[in-house]
Amino acid sequence: MATFESIEAFPKALLETLKLLNFTTMTEIQEKAISPILEGKDILAQSKTGSGKTLAFGLPCVIHTDTNNYKPQTIIITPTRELADQIAVELRKVAAYKANLKILTLYGGVPLRAQAESLAKGAHILIGTPGRIQDHLAKETLVLDSIKTLVLDEADRMLDMGFYDEIVKIGSNMPRTKQTLLFSATFPDKIEKLAKALLKQPITIKVDTVQESDKIDEIVYETSDKLKTLIALIQSYKPESLLIFCNTKAEVISLTDTLHQRGHSTIDIHGDLEQRDRNESVIAFSNGSKRIMVATDVASRGLDIKDIELVINYDLPFDQEVYTHRIGRTGRADAKGTAISLYGPRDSEKCAYITSAARTAQMKDLRVDATFKMVSEYDTLCINGGKKTKLRAGDILGTLCKEIGIDPKMIGKINITDTKSYVALHHTVTDKVFKALKKTTIKKKKYVTWVLN
Repeated sequence: MATFESIEAFPKALLETLKLLNFTTMTEIQEKAISPILEGKDILAQSKTGSGKTLAFGLPCVIHTDTNNYKPQTIIITPTRELADQIAVELRKVAAYKANLKILTLYGGVPLRAQAESLAKGAHILIGTPGRIQDHLAKETLVLDSIKTLVLDEADRMLDMGFYDEIVKIGSNMPRTKQTLLFSATFPDKIEKLAKALLKQPITIKVDTVQESDKIDEIVYETSDKLKTLIALIQSYKPESLLIFCNTKAEVISLTDTLHQRGHSTIDIHGDLEQRDRNESVIAFSNGSKRIMVATDVASRGLDIKDIELVINYDLPFDQEVYTHRIGRTGRADAKGTAISLYGPRDSEKCAYITSAARTAQMKDLRVDATFKMVSEYDTLCINGGKKTKLRAGDILGTLCKEIGIDPKMIGKINITDTKSYVALHHTVTDKVFKALKKTTIKKKKYVTWVLN
C-alpha cells in the first residue's frame, strides 16, 4: 500500500503530524480518493465503516482550509451525533499542524443558542446532522455561501432516516461551484438519485464493499430462549468487550437492567438518552469501565471504538444493510472479531441472508463457565472541567501521580470534552483519588468530581 508521503500536495508539517498519530500507510479508500479530492473532483465512494474514509475526505478538507477566512468552507453532514463527534475528534488531531483552524459540531441535544454563538465567532469546518443544520439555516444563524466542499458521510443511512429532501435543500444553500463528496457503505437506488441531484461528473470509487470473511467470524444460533442463550454465550466466549444490539429502546433498557442485576458491567445507549448521557455511555465503554454495551441501531453507525471483541444481534436486524453495519463494529482496522446472531424457530426465512453467509453453531458445543461475569476493574471518574477551562490530560495525570501518589499503571484512558474530563481508574484507587481531589487542586484550581454509575 502507498504511504501518505507519496502525496506531493501534503505539507511537511501534516506528514509529521500523521507520523505522530501512527498514520503512515494509506488504506485503499485513502489511496484512491485523496488525490482526486485534492484536484477538486466530485466523488461518489462506496466504502464500509472502518475503512479510513474520514481521513480520505478529511485530510484534503484540512489542507484546502484558508484559516485567514473565518467563514465556513467545508460542511460534513452525518446521520448521527456520535458520528459527527468522532469525525470532529479525528479531524482535530490531524489539523493540529494548522494553527487557528476551527472545527464546530452542529447537532440536536445541545442548545441552539450556544451553537449560534459559536457560529457567530467563525468556524472553518462544520460537522452536523441534517435536522440541526436545517434549524440554523431557518433561523439564519448559519450561512453557507462560502462553502467550497460538501461531504455526505454514511449517506445511505441518512436516506434510510428520510433526510433526502433536507439534504437537497441544504445543498441548494451553497454555491453551485462547490465540490461534493458522497460516501456510502451501500449503493441503493436512492443514492443514485441523490448523486444525480448533487454531484457533477463524479468519479466513482468502490472499495471494501463486503465484509472480509477472515476478519469477522459470523455465527448463528437458533434458540427459543434468547436470554438463556445470551448468558451462555457470555460465559463461554468470555470476551473483554461485548456490544449487544436490540431493535427497540424498551428491549435495550430491559436487557441492560437484567445483565446489571446478574453482576455484569453494563451500560446502554439509545435515542431517548440526552446527548451528554450518550457521550458518557460511549466513553465508559471505550475506556473499559463498562464491558458490555446494549444498543439500538443508533450505535450501528458512528460508533468507532477499537477492539470490540464480540458483537451479538440479540434481535435480528430489519435488513441486510443494518446487519452489515452492526457486525462492522468488530474486526476493525487490522483486528479480528466475532459476530453472533440469535434467531427463533419462526425466524429462519427472516434471517436467510445471515444464515447463508454465517456458520451455524450448536448450544451443546459451548463450554460454559457459570461463575464468569463481565466485571470491570475500572471506574470512570468525572471532573467538572475540560477544554474550555484549559484542562489537559497531562495536567490530570500529573496531579494524580505527583500530588496524590497514584501509580500510572492504575490510570487508564483519559477523555477530555469541552466541559468535562473522564478518567478511567483502577477500582482500588478510585476512593483515594475521589477523596484527595476534594482537597487537591489541578492547575491551582479545585474541581468538583464524581464517579459515573
